[in-house]
Order: sequence, then C-alpha cells, then structure tokens
Amino acid sequence: MTAAFDAAEFLRTLTHRPGVYRMLDAEGRVLYVGKARDLRRRVGSYFGSRPQDAKTTTLLRAVAGMDVTVTATEQEALLLEYNLIKEHRPRFNVVLRDDKSYPYIHVTTGQEFPRFEFHRGSRSGGGRYFGPFPGAGAVRETLQQIQKLFRVRQCTDSFFANRSRPCLQYQIQRCTAPCVGLVSADDYRRDVEDAIRFIEGRGADVLDALVTRMEASAAQLDYERAARYRDQIAAIRHVQQQQAIDSGGETDLDALALAQEQGQYCVAVLMIRGGRVLGSRTLFPRTAAGTSAAEVLPAFIVQHYLGQPPPPEILVSGPVEDAPLLGQMLGAQAGHPVALRQRVRGRRRRWIEMALGNARAAARTRAAAAATLQEQLGQLAEALALPAVPGRLECFDISHTQGGETVASCVVFNASGPARADYRRYNIRGGVGGDDYAALAEAVARRFARGKAAGAVLPDLLLVDGGRAQLARVGEVLEELGLGSLPLFSIAKGEGRRASADRIFRPGDGAALALPADSPAMHLLQQLRDEAHRFALTGHRQRRARRQAGSLLEDIPGLGPRRRRALLQHFGGLQGIARAGVEDLATTAGVSRTLAARIYARLHDDAG
Repeated sequence: MTAAFDAAEFLRTLTHRPGVYRMLDAEGRVLYVGKARDLRRRVGSYFGSRPQDAKTTTLLRAVAGMDVTVTATEQEALLLEYNLIKEHRPRFNVVLRDDKSYPYIHVTTGQEFPRFEFHRGSRSGGGRYFGPFPGAGAVRETLQQIQKLFRVRQCTDSFFANRSRPCLQYQIQRCTAPCVGLVSADDYRRDVEDAIRFIEGRGADVLDALVTRMEASAAQLDYERAARYRDQIAAIRHVQQQQAIDSGGETDLDALALAQEQGQYCVAVLMIRGGRVLGSRTLFPRTAAGTSAAEVLPAFIVQHYLGQPPPPEILVSGPVEDAPLLGQMLGAQAGHPVALRQRVRGRRRRWIEMALGNARAAARTRAAAAATLQEQLGQLAEALALPAVPGRLECFDISHTQGGETVASCVVFNASGPARADYRRYNIRGGVGGDDYAALAEAVARRFARGKAAGAVLPDLLLVDGGRAQLARVGEVLEELGLGSLPLFSIAKGEGRRASADRIFRPGDGAALALPADSPAMHLLQQLRDEAHRFALTGHRQRRARRQAGSLLEDIPGLGPRRRRALLQHFGGLQGIARAGVEDLATTAGVSRTLAARIYARLHDDAG
C-alpha cells in the first residue's frame, strides 16, 4: 500500500450502510470492486491486524485510493458491483470473459405460416423464443429434428413469398410446402403447435394427440393419413429413445460446476429445458493469482445471469455465499422466482456430477494447452534471441481484391492464446489501392499512434505477414513513431506456398532465420500469421459484399435510395433480388415492370 493512502483516516469517514467500494491504483485505475452489507466493517477488514492471503496482500500494496458508493439495499449494491466490474474489468476481480449471448429458436407465431429459425441477440421482436441453448450446434440439431418430425418451414420470408413450386425440402419430406398452398393454414398451425410442445418438453402430449388423430383417420377409412400419423409417432419415439437423458418432465434449470487445474478455473453450465438436457457450455473466468474457489462461483453467477435470463432453478456444485440474496436479485431481474440449490438428490445430483465431469475435463484440456503454449513461447524467445519470454504477440496482414476494399488486421496472442477482445481491423483509406506496403504502413501507424497516446500495452513481439520489403516499410513507421526498439519480424510464404518452406526475417539480416519447420516456435508464428490472414480476409469479404450490394443497384437508372431499400427489405438482400424474376421484382412497392426488367437485365448481365 502506498503512503499516499491513509487507511485509518478513510475508515473514519465510512458509513455502516450497504454499498460498493472501489480500490484504485496511483493512476486512478480500478484494481478491485467489492460490495458490502456494512461498508465500514467490510473495508476495515482489509486493514486490520489479521494476516491476509497472498492475493489480498498484493492488491493492498498497489492501492493508492478508494471510492465508495452508498446504496439503499445490499441487492442494489450487488447490481452496482456487477455493472462496475463489467465496465472496468478490474485486475483483481473474477471477470467472465466470454459474454457472447446464447442462441435461441425463434418462432414467428404472428404469421399465417410461422417460421422456425435460429436467433441470437435481442428478443424484443414478435413471436416466441425458446432457449437458451448452450451453442449453435444444439439449436441446429433441434431445428433439424423439428423439421423431420413436423415438417415446418425454416426458409426466409423473401424465399417463401416468391415460390411458384415446392422446393427441395418438400421433395425430401422436410416441409409441407405452405408456400404454394399444399397444406391448409389450420393443418400447418396444428403442426406448429405440436412442434412447440415438443420443444417445451411435452412430447408425451404430442404423442397422445397424434395417436388420437391416427385412430380417428383410421375410423374414417383415411388409411393414407393414418399411416402418416403412425410414421410420425414412430419417428418421435425414436428421437425420445435417443435422448436417453430425457427426464420426461417440464423442468427448466441449469447445473453449474466449478473445477480448477493448475490455477485455471472452469465453470461448466449444463442446461436442462423442458426436462431435456440440451448440452453444456464451459467458460473460463479471468482470475488473479491466489483467487479462491469460494470467490469464483458467486461472481460467475452474478455476471453470467445478469447478462442472460436465468432459469427458475440453478444447481451448484459447491457452497455459494449470499445464495438467498443472489436468488432474490436474479428473480427480480428475470421477473420470476430463482432458487440456488446445492444439496440435491436423485436426478438433480446426477446433473451436477455430469457438469462437474465436463468442468474437470475442460480445465485439464485448457491447462495442457497453456503448458504447450508456454513451451512454444519459451522456444520462440530462444529462437529469435528475444530479451525475455514474450507475453504479448501481435501480427498484421492485408487483404484486398485487385486493390479494392483493402482491410488490414491486427491480431493478438498472449500467454493464454488468442486475445480476441484485442483484435482490430482497419479499413484502409482511399488512395492506397493495391499498395500492400502503404496499407501496412497506414495500419501500423494507426495502431501505434493511437496506442501510444492512450498508454496502451505494447507487444513484446511484432510480426508482419510478408517479406523483406514489408518488414522494412513497417520498420520505418516504427522509427518515425519512436518505437524502433520493438522486436519486429516478418514471415513469408515459401516456394509453392508450403508451410514447411516458410521463412522468418529480421530487420538488418540479409538471410532468413534458420527455424526448423517442425519447431514449436515456427508453429506458433504460423498460427499467429494464419489467424491474422483469416481475420483480414473475413473483414475484406464483408466490406466487398456491402460495396457490391450497393454499387450494382446504385448504377441502375430510375432506382433511387427508397426503391433500393424496398427491394433489399423485400427480398432479404442482393442474392434474393438476383434469384427473383421480372414479375417477382415488379411486386415490390414503387418498382414498375419496366424498371424490374432493367434490374433483372443488369444483375444477370453482370452475372454472365
């Protein structure tokens, strides 16, 4: 702790009310955020005579100041703590790094013929949402099952609205072709309701209804329809038999389990919806050295479920401090009661054990990968004669098509692997064209001019995808910025673009560095280069697609911004417009048949 911070004087100013405290370093950065039922007692516990653990001792040495915010209730303090951790991501807090939203199944129930679709993001639109699912694979697997069992549509609205004959999905018995009127609205709606009940875990209700319909059809001597119901019943039962973990109930819950391996914590989330195990997801919170397991699970629950809607029941593998308070806060946010339970039996206990097995396996895998990466970094430092083992590596690459829509990428690896939150893309400004050297120079100048001004962390190794010429141009930029001491290298593809022939260059060396093709150091550099190439190429393709969509339509006489927007909305994008015929195009508001013919001719002339 620095002398500038007088703990005794600060404690005299504190209240016994609930609130949030923030520990700051000498530069005003937030080191740690905590909440307290009694601010004076909680903050005072840090500065008493009682010995502290290693993590807290390290934290207190860095503390130069503290701020507090008094709240009306402890629940308000907990919510404020979550928001501050999310905003500042303090070094000594448990921070959940993977905040990607969970996917859902969206059913457009407001339409005459509803669509079942994959959805990720806000659920403020119409229709019904089912989930969350642990990942995209679980959603797509469920959608495939629904399509096979109930033959409901999953095509886009623009595709659906412009069909004149059934598509392939009808031919392979995955859809009843409502687009061309081969099924009535009432029959289709009944299929949709059956599919929804199946997703909700009420498969037994669906089977009972289908058996009743089969028997009624047989009694009316409609044996063909009865046979279809029979086959559908058999298919649903087959799916249920494959889902051996199905509980046969309507339980919605998550089972959370925490595991640790070599200082790396892993939380596995096993998701059960409608009594059916949808799958699991493993997350790795960022923790400071010396963080105890007792801190991780409560922090994870707060950060995870205030970003995602919690189920009514959350099972946990270990004790959670302030579990009733957490349940009250999550319930208030979700609009329904939420219970956290640890001591459970029977099937619930098996679910926790299953989650614990997943957490342990993922933690071991992560620890092994980290050990391999540390070995690679050590060998890289030795091979390139670096002053120390690098903790941060950055790589730049360029992607364009004949000089158009040039995009530069900067990807970052650290001691844990790819640091995707630090990735950056740079849309290269006009005038550069296909000049890769100028594009690289611009990207490097923008990255380090901005980073230097903001006091950002500089890399321990900077890699450029290219040969001696690219390396020399980037070196000039770094010298101009006063960063000529940064370790700089380039990696160039060898003859025939074979990875085994890749070459490494260093400024001032005429010959390539001799790194064996099978060395872990070379593999790490290649992985870094390939990731930069992928990231740049993805950005370039996105930019090119936006440009093409706009330019092709902009050059058509008589097609102004309003009509272009109407076409893109009606057909769902340029591909939908290109697939449409003249008559289909003319159904768009404001588009005459003459203009539709002009649009069709332009798009298909370009395609040819």
